[in-house]
Amino acid sequence: MSNSIMSNSTIRRPVGSLPPINRELYQRVTEPTSRKLTHSFTLPPRSGYAWKVPAGSVFRLTTPEGPQQGDLNIWSLQNPRERFWAARTRQLQGSHVSRGNRLWSCLPYLRPMCTVVDDSLAGYVDPRGGRCHDLLGASCDPYARMLLHGESFDYHCHSNLTRAIIPFGLTEFDVHDSLNVFRPARINQNGSYPVEISPAVSGSFIEFFAEIDLLCALSTCTKGDMSALDQSEEQVAATCKPIRIDVYKSDEAVLQGWKGPTCPGYKGMHGIWIPQGERLL
Repeated sequence: MSNSIMSNSTIRRPVGSLPPINRELYQRVTEPTSRKLTHSFTLPPRSGYAWKVPAGSVFRLTTPEGPQQGDLNIWSLQNPRERFWAARTRQLQGSHVSRGNRLWSCLPYLRPMCTVVDDSLAGYVDPRGGRCHDLLGASCDPYARMLLHGESFDYHCHSNLTRAIIPFGLTEFDVHDSLNVFRPARINQNGSYPVEISPAVSGSFIEFFAEIDLLCALSTCTKGDMSALDQSEEQVAATCKPIRIDVYKSDEAVLQGWKGPTCPGYKGMHGIWIPQGERLL
């Protein structure tokens, strides 16, 4: 145990075993003189939006009008079967992400899709131990609302993400567990999952470097900044604000020598032997 970290599954990760990150590169891509704005969109409250991010680019999420949490989904642009895997990212990086942490893709790909290169809320810890940008909870959805409250509502994060990705040929079945940006959360000793009011202010941001070509989708959560969870629908809606999305193309000189990540290269068949012809039966 002294030479490894035990995760919450059967995976044992030797200390320092993950591929090292190029901190110098990630510092350079955050400098305003090293990049050019190529796309910008302000996502209104209770909405969803999807956008492309070429490999080597940076995308930035900002709260322009004050605290607002968002649910982020990510796919490989060329192969949406490769998508963000919240559970494995939680095992490899921790329950929350910030500078230097990576978002990993699902099996059989298992590679970093993007890396957090800047975060205005890095180091934030609330009085109860909650931190921002968590990998702990699922998106709100209309099915759970109907199950628990007997109410129909069409603008949960799951629905917002579903509408956002339809123009890209994806469906509800492609929506997956999110990175919950700008949301402080924790796990209590009794196993419950409380969230607190978002500490974001006007201009709070988080930035990601795209390690591969990405399709991203974001929902401005219908719970707003989480300050009115037990109040009326009108009071909750009043806490909902926009999130701005900016995409920057990095200068070629800044990316010199950089290569995108590869998959682990496992070539086995999971113990399955498949006959190749009649003579082998």
